[in-house]
Amino acid sequence: MSPLPPLTTETLWQILNDEIEDATVNHLLWHCLGYRYDPDQQTWRCDRVPAEWATAYPDPPDFIGTRPAIVKLTRSIPAAHKQLLKEQLGFEGYQISELTPRRTRRATAVNWLLSYLASH
Repeated sequence: MSPLPPLTTETLWQILNDEIEDATVNHLLWHCLGYRYDPDQQTWRCDRVPAEWATAYPDPPDFIGTRPAIVKLTRSIPAAHKQLLKEQLGFEGYQISELTPRRTRRATAVNWLLSYLASH
């Protein structure tokens, strides 16, 4: 995997605008959650991952491709951070014609990343 892009406003907009691959979005989320890949063991380490995530997902989940993981991610966003997409990025959502589960998951990923940045 190539180096992850920095968590900047530009990167977040690239995620929303589907300019960054799903795999990279997943890797950003995994990194922020604490998942680390051990190339020697060819396995994922989760010793830095919060217990509620490590128990449910000992291997990092596909947030963009599956519903259960993104639901858990959504629920982990503190109430005070639920509107960060609008408040910090001015994101007003997708048009009905653009609305797909994958794009909704990308918006959730960005909102979670904004919440992560606000908390760290």
